[in-house]
Amino acid sequence: MTDADFRFHEQLMLPDGTQATLRLMRPDDKERLIVAFAKLDRQTVYTRFFAHLKQLPEGPLNRIDRIDLVRLAAIVVVVGVGDGSDEAIVGSATYVADTAPDGVRAAELAFTIEEDYQRQGLAGRLLAALAGIARRHGIERFHAEVLAANAPMLSVFRRSGLSLTQRREGGVLHIEMELGRL
Repeated sequence: MTDADFRFHEQLMLPDGTQATLRLMRPDDKERLIVAFAKLDRQTVYTRFFAHLKQLPEGPLNRIDRIDLVRLAAIVVVVGVGDGSDEAIVGSATYVADTAPDGVRAAELAFTIEEDYQRQGLAGRLLAALAGIARRHGIERFHAEVLAANAPMLSVFRRSGLSLTQRREGGVLHIEMELGRL
């Protein structure tokens, strides 16, 4: 299967009974991302961007057109039914890959889950999906910066089953997770 043929699509039933879909982010998601960001609580924005932003930065929006799964991958969680026109993004996860100083292919992770959908296992599902895609593309390690006070995200990483190391710098934890080989 070539990357052009790769499709990721997973139907979920959330613990609260909501039906959701995990899928690769598409260029037509830009407006959905803007709407989703506008609905986020101020604290959720801060835990994701380490700043209180009023609108989604242009960088994440501009990257959508460059998703290739080798250097950049992005998955969204959507709710809604039909042809997709009424889908609402309630979560997302991305990785940006590069070669680490030790020569290993590594990728930086970032997650956002809308408050009404937190604590339903979505971040763990997104992490598992990204890990599968990353392994397929030769990425051996994930790394992330997480606010030390962001206990829910730290818990997701610790429960992932991946070998994890962390170091603290002020109020930020630098996390590294070894993906292992397929």
